[in-house]
Amino acid sequence: MGRPIESGASNERDDEPDAEPAAQEFEARELVVDAATHGQRLDKVLVLLAPEFSRSHLQQLVVQGHVSLDGVVAPVVSRKLRIGQRLRVTLVPTAQALAFRPQPMPLALVFEDEHLLVVDKPAGLVVHPAAGNWSGTLLNGLLAHHPGAALLPRAGIVHRLDKDTTGLMVVAKTLPAMTALVRALAAREVHRVYLALAHGAPPWRQLTIEAPMARDPVSRLRMAVVAGGKPARTDVECLVRGDEVCGLRCRLHTGRTHQIRVHLASRGHPLVGDALYGGRPGWGLTRQGLHAAHLAFAHPVTGIAMDFQCAPPPDLAAAWAAALPQ
Repeated sequence: MGRPIESGASNERDDEPDAEPAAQEFEARELVVDAATHGQRLDKVLVLLAPEFSRSHLQQLVVQGHVSLDGVVAPVVSRKLRIGQRLRVTLVPTAQALAFRPQPMPLALVFEDEHLLVVDKPAGLVVHPAAGNWSGTLLNGLLAHHPGAALLPRAGIVHRLDKDTTGLMVVAKTLPAMTALVRALAAREVHRVYLALAHGAPPWRQLTIEAPMARDPVSRLRMAVVAGGKPARTDVECLVRGDEVCGLRCRLHTGRTHQIRVHLASRGHPLVGDALYGGRPGWGLTRQGLHAAHLAFAHPVTGIAMDFQCAPPPDLAAAWAAALPQ
């Protein structure tokens, strides 16, 4: 490999509060192309210089302008190197590596003490970093909200809501509280009730859907009712029927991914706005019509009964009023 040069820090800056950390926080590595690396592709030499990163990530660094030859940005990954050239790369971490960092954001706190908090999650907020959403999540906001979050698995998150589902979530602030809440959820001692706006006019007033769930064997983006999947139970009550839609109250007994969405769709009642499971937008609602309206549990430290309710956000409330008889 070429002769390494002592690493230096970049002096680039980005003062935007939500931008990636300033480049001076990142390690820079350099080498002078020698006879052994002369004629090799730029991306192949980068793998030799930074073997802890994948080749695809290093190629992205080239495209993003983090690699230079003799002080000039080298944007072509296939460029052949010449002996004597000075190669420099700023090792910006992968998106995954940057995911678990504090990002101040407004949190709609319904309750908070030294052990836990209850938040009213808005539509569009991802709860936990994942592919396509490595920043700007509730987890990032929790890390900024209180220092103890950094010491907890998943920053204290014990259950999740889908990105476009709104409503109440409980989050632990200490490890004892988190352990107790996880156990309470597993024992089905946490009362979780949702309001749902769904297609169709069901003939029933009350229904228990007990159908096992697993990843859809056809589409990995979806969940499905699958024989041999994990047990899943949802109690459903029809509160009001319209000509085309119905207003439902759903109580979770288990907490499988997309459970209410999948269970209702399996019975011919996909949520309004839920394109993934057959729903259609309407009445001004373009995201799935699902809201976590009621959350009740015993305080994990004091044992005091905690009971929270919150009204649906304006978009769901307006669609409910427009689609259903009052």
